[in-house]
Amino acid sequence: MNLSTKYLGIELKNPIIVGASNLATDIKTLKKLEEAGAGAIVYKSLFEEQIHLENLQFNQTIDGSKERHAEMASGFGHNVEVGPEEFLLNFSDAKKAVNIPLIASLNAIYDDTWEEYAKKLEDAGADALELNFYNNPKDPELEGRAILFSELDTIEQVKASVNIPVSVKLSSFYTNPLYTFNEMDKKGIDGLILFNRLFHADININTEELTSNYNLSAENDSRLSLRYVGLLYDNINANICASRGIFTADDVIKMILAGADVVQVVSTIYRNGPQQITKMLEDMEVWMAEKKYKSLDDFRGNLSKKNVKDPYAYRRAQYVDILLNPAKIIKDYPI
Repeated sequence: MNLSTKYLGIELKNPIIVGASNLATDIKTLKKLEEAGAGAIVYKSLFEEQIHLENLQFNQTIDGSKERHAEMASGFGHNVEVGPEEFLLNFSDAKKAVNIPLIASLNAIYDDTWEEYAKKLEDAGADALELNFYNNPKDPELEGRAILFSELDTIEQVKASVNIPVSVKLSSFYTNPLYTFNEMDKKGIDGLILFNRLFHADININTEELTSNYNLSAENDSRLSLRYVGLLYDNINANICASRGIFTADDVIKMILAGADVVQVVSTIYRNGPQQITKMLEDMEVWMAEKKYKSLDDFRGNLSKKNVKDPYAYRRAQYVDILLNPAKIIKDYPI
């Protein structure tokens, strides 16, 4: 079976991309992912916020040392700035370690640093760039359209500053995600990744403290992505990448049937190891052989909104159908 596909103008041997995570920061794990069959890998995100936090912590440490012995801090100037150099060096080493495409992920704060870091990641060898849009509004006076316009400006600026393909990884928290996707497509974005797995604070009721837990995706988390993939297929120029809650070959096949070009996986690797990629690819080939499909293009988009005959498909996410057929729920979940 031919599992090859094209994403962001890059030829991939298959549609399974390892999404941005700490998995890529270890060279041994990186090679295991490649050996398991990954079509491409997204390196851990470069977060500008993290750099600012490290600068703050570093300068607090230096200031504390000055209070004890001035000579302990004599080698440092006041307010030392630590940049992304170490991250870029590690990215460059990772790029040299693998023979499959390595995509850089970036989450910046200011307009100039979006461009600056994008250029640096390109110089470090990135085959493509993924803008990790994660806006966490705290101002109740800030209009939603202001956030969107800012992101559209960022896309335009970054696209103009680099020569590699640029994609965006988005959350689903827009008033009308389809409008957002369409406007980003007009800006010439090369790919859309649907959707981010966001991390939220939790509360420990015993210690009465805020906590941050690493929460992996669940298997049914893919349904929202599936719906929007099916709606977008053949309606935008950008490539479509489905993300979140993709654990098995069945999940990959569903996304391609809906119209995805590729998928991103992370949680299934944490749970099952890099060898899960190999199993997913093997199971995809078995399914394609049974269906007599020779390539992904033979079935890509077959169940998208454009190609299904049901006029109600993808409308209200089949919510009305469930309401009209309550017997299905009672049968599956008897009380």
